[in-house]
Amino acid sequence: MRTIDWAVVAVYMSATLAIGLWLARRASRSLEDFFVGGRTIPWWLAGASMAAITFSVDTPLYVSGLVIGRGIAGNWEWWSFVVAHVSMIYLFARLWRRAGILTDYELTELRYGRKAAAVLRGTGAFLFALPINAISIAYGMLAMRKVADALGIWSQLGLEGDMARVWTVVLIAAVVLLYAAFSGLWGVVTTDFFQLTLALIGAIVVVTYALHDIGGLAVLPAKLAAAGKSDHLAFFPSVGSALLPLPTFLAYVSIQWWAYKGADGGGQFVQRLVSVPSERDAERAAWLFNIINYVIRCWPWILTALIAMLVLPGLSDREMAYPLLMKRYLPAGMLGLVFASLLAAFMSSVSAQVNWGASYLVNDVYRRFVAPRASERSLVWAGRFASLIITAAASFVAFNLHSIGETFRLLIALGTGTGAVLILRWFWWRINVWAEIAALVGSVLVAAVIYAVPSLRALEFGVRETAMAAIVTALWLTVMWLTPPESDETLDAFYTRARPGGAWGPVRARTGLAPRQHLASDVRRVVAGVAALLGVNIGIGAALLQQWALVAAAAVAATCGVIFLLRARRLVTD
Repeated sequence: MRTIDWAVVAVYMSATLAIGLWLARRASRSLEDFFVGGRTIPWWLAGASMAAITFSVDTPLYVSGLVIGRGIAGNWEWWSFVVAHVSMIYLFARLWRRAGILTDYELTELRYGRKAAAVLRGTGAFLFALPINAISIAYGMLAMRKVADALGIWSQLGLEGDMARVWTVVLIAAVVLLYAAFSGLWGVVTTDFFQLTLALIGAIVVVTYALHDIGGLAVLPAKLAAAGKSDHLAFFPSVGSALLPLPTFLAYVSIQWWAYKGADGGGQFVQRLVSVPSERDAERAAWLFNIINYVIRCWPWILTALIAMLVLPGLSDREMAYPLLMKRYLPAGMLGLVFASLLAAFMSSVSAQVNWGASYLVNDVYRRFVAPRASERSLVWAGRFASLIITAAASFVAFNLHSIGETFRLLIALGTGTGAVLILRWFWWRINVWAEIAALVGSVLVAAVIYAVPSLRALEFGVRETAMAAIVTALWLTVMWLTPPESDETLDAFYTRARPGGAWGPVRARTGLAPRQHLASDVRRVVAGVAALLGVNIGIGAALLQQWALVAAAAVAATCGVIFLLRARRLVTD
C-alpha cells in the first residue's frame, strides 16, 4: 500500500461517512424512521442493500477457500439457498410487508398467544441480536484482518501479531460505530448502494489482472487440467468424489435451504422488505437481490480462485488467496481502489448487521419489556446505545476466530432445524408457540453438543447438518402435537391481517375471508424462478469455462423458467 493507495482509501472513507452522517437527521425522529426508514425506502435501494448484506469482505475470501478446497461444486454450500431466496419473492415478501411489523420477532406475538409468545419474542430477539450476531460480525472482522495481513498493512507501521489484531479490531469498531449508530436504515441502505457498486468493480478488477497474467480466460481450463486440477471444474459432484462428498451435496440442496433460521426471509432481509412502500415493492426488492446474488456477482470470485490454484500452489491458508492475488497483480492506485472496495463490502454488511441487531434489542426487548412508554427520541438513542453494545461484543469475539469457512458453517448450524416451523407458521394454522420454542431451543442445544464433542464435530458437514435437522424437526413436531393449538381469537386476528394461503380452512370458515395469495401457484413460480436463476448462473460459468453441453442444458432450464414466469405474471392480479 503506497501513498496513492491510502489517498484512494481516505477519499472513499470520507465520502461514505459524510453520506451516513448527513442522513442521520432522517433517523432521529422515531424508531420507525431509525430502523425501517419510515417505510419509504425505494425497492431498488432495498434490493441492492439486501445484496450488499451478503457481500462482505469475507465473501470473496470464503468463496476462494471453498473453490480451492472443493472445486466449483463446493459453491452449492451457498447456491443451495437459492430455493429459500426465490421463495422469499413469491411466498413471503408480500406477507411480511402486509404484516406491518418492525422486526420479524414482533410477528411472534401476532401469530401466537399466551405469555409464552412474549418469552419467545424476547429470548429469540436477544439471542440473535447479540451472541449470534456478534459471531457473524466478528467473522467479517476476521476477514478484514486477513486482508490487512496479506497486504502487509500493519507490518508497514511496525505492528505485528496480537498488536496488529488489536488495532484492526479497534479501528473497524470505531468506523462501524460512527457509520451505523447515527445514520439509521436510510443511511445504511444509501451507502450500501454505492458500496455494492464499488465492491463489484473491485472483484472485476482483480480477476481481469489475474487473467491477463496467465494468458487469458481461454487457456484457464487447459492449464488447470495440466496441473491435475481438472476435477475442480466440475459443477456437480460425482459418486465417490474426493472434493465434495455426494451426501454433503444432497444435504445442501435438499435440507439446508428449508432447515436454516432464515428460511422465510428472516432478520435483515425482513427489515428491508417491511421498509418499502408497498407489497409489490417488497417483491421487486427480493427479485433484484436474487439477480445480483446469483447472476452478477459470483463468477469473478470463482475465476480468481481457479487462477490462484495455478499461481499460488500449496497455499496453506486458502482463504488468503484473494488478497494475495490483489497484492501480486494490482499496481499502485488500483490496489487502493480494490482495498477500498473490500472496505465497502465490509462496512455495508456490518453496518446492516449492527442496525438490525439493535432493532431487536430495542423493539423486542427494551421497549417490549423494560420501557413500553419510552418516547420515540429516547428509543432512537437506545438504538444507538444498542449499536455500541453489539459492536463491542463482536470486537471481543473477533479475537478468537481463525477460519472464515468454519465460522460460516457454525452460523448455519446455529438455528438449523427451525426453518420448517418458520415457513409453516404462515401456511398452517396448527403450528403453535411451543413448536417454535422447541425448535429454537433444540437447534441451539443440538448445535452446542455437536460442536462440543470432537467425534461429532469431525463428521462431514452434510452429515452433521442432516442429523441436526432431523433431530430438531422430530422434537418440534412431537411438542406441537402434545400441546394445544393457538386460540381461535389469536388465529383469526393473524389470518385477517396477513391473509396467507395454505391450510387455514377452519380459520377461513370463521372469518369468511379468502386468502390474498394462492399457495400452489406461488410454489410453481418458485420452481420456475429457481430454474431461471440457476440456469443463467450455471450457463454463464459453463460458457466462461467452455463446457458447452452444460451451457445448452442450463439455457433450456433458464428459458423454461423465464417463459413460465412471464406467462404466470399475466395471470396474477395485484
